[in-house]
Amino acid sequence: MAATIAFIGGGNMAASLIGGLLAAGRKATDIRVAEPVAVRAEWLRTTYGVTVGAGGSEIVEGAAAVVLAVKPQQLRAACQSLAPSVGTVVVSIAAGIRLASLRQWLGPELHYVRSMPNTPALLGAGITGLYAPPETPVPARQLAENILNTAGPCVWLESEAQMDAVTALSGSGPAYYFLLTEALREAGVGLGLAPDVAAQLARQTFIGAARMADGSEDVSQLRINVTSKGGTTEAAIAQLESAGLRTIFAEALGAAAARSKALGDQLSKDT
Repeated sequence: MAATIAFIGGGNMAASLIGGLLAAGRKATDIRVAEPVAVRAEWLRTTYGVTVGAGGSEIVEGAAAVVLAVKPQQLRAACQSLAPSVGTVVVSIAAGIRLASLRQWLGPELHYVRSMPNTPALLGAGITGLYAPPETPVPARQLAENILNTAGPCVWLESEAQMDAVTALSGSGPAYYFLLTEALREAGVGLGLAPDVAAQLARQTFIGAARMADGSEDVSQLRINVTSKGGTTEAAIAQLESAGLRTIFAEALGAAAARSKALGDQLSKDT
């Protein structure tokens, strides 16, 4: 008999994981969702055929895994009515909520896994950072990974503190690529291209480059391969390097990681 998975919250990220689980062969009868908004609850029922209820207590009863998929500010209240069975795997995708808070709300007898997916997970193209305490048994880790890798690959972290770095790199990362696409589009317009042409060229260039980067060759080598000596690409790369592009990104990710830690500190105080 397949293990039952309960979702607390039926928003976009939860829906992407539910869709991924069903596509991977999980039966709809093995998935339950707690979603208090009636319109959203009905959409989940009709779209995925899963069991949906307004409250969480009956949804988590007997579940092998409970996925906490509500906003961080709402998580404490959502946990108050929950009583997972001893040994249940609790997977949190709530940014900033630390494992110490989850243990305080739900008790120490559960297996906790904290995660940080990113928005491309909505398309099945995301990546998730995972952390579990060292004492977490292998089956619990595997169950958490099996749930989250339906939205893209997973990487395990050595410490919970590294979650701030994951937030800065991959959690916020899609916005960096969108910003670079904007910058390329605007630069193309500045060189005389029509806005729609510049937009299409910039967007598709990133799509194509991302597909190339998804291969086995390192991105540094890919860059070298397209940078001919004395050519146009070399001129552009030299300008970017001299402008301190690497330093800019290092400082940007440092700022994002610091903000992630500060938000986590604040959420811990609030809870």
